[in-house]
Amino acid sequence: MIHIVKSNETLTSIALDYRTSITNLLAANNITNPNKIYIGQEIFIPTIPDPNTIPFIISISLTQKRLTLLSEGQVSKVYPIAVGNIATSTPTGEYVIVNRQPNPGGVFGAMWLSLSKVHYGIHGTNNPNSIGKAVSLGCIRMHNKDVLELSSIVPNGTKVIISP
Repeated sequence: MIHIVKSNETLTSIALDYRTSITNLLAANNITNPNKIYIGQEIFIPTIPDPNTIPFIISISLTQKRLTLLSEGQVSKVYPIAVGNIATSTPTGEYVIVNRQPNPGGVFGAMWLSLSKVHYGIHGTNNPNSIGKAVSLGCIRMHNKDVLELSSIVPNGTKVIISP
């Protein structure tokens, strides 16, 4: 996939967001000096499939507290979610799923889907009463059965659009 460098990003921060190494990014992009990247530069992320080749898109509405799975542009499924609270809001923007971990344990429930923003993800919960509320530390919480279903459908590289 291609990442477009934004203001205040470094090769280190990009590598962290996509859970890859700077070495991989340097090699895949023929970059000799990691300090010489610029805003608008295209960085190839070799570990993530091109989201444009994936028929699914996840659309998240923070105000409605709903995650909508689109397949070929059509609504396939809608799930209730919990989102970040006022002090630790869920970041808006466009991301991709970069990896996953079944049974991460604790507050993360039955599945963790990492987003291309380090420390953020879509995950299950050990507190199902939190669904429908703004109570997380910025992640998207789902019922465990829902996140397991979602993770069985969407591959890594799936685009995730988070709107206010």
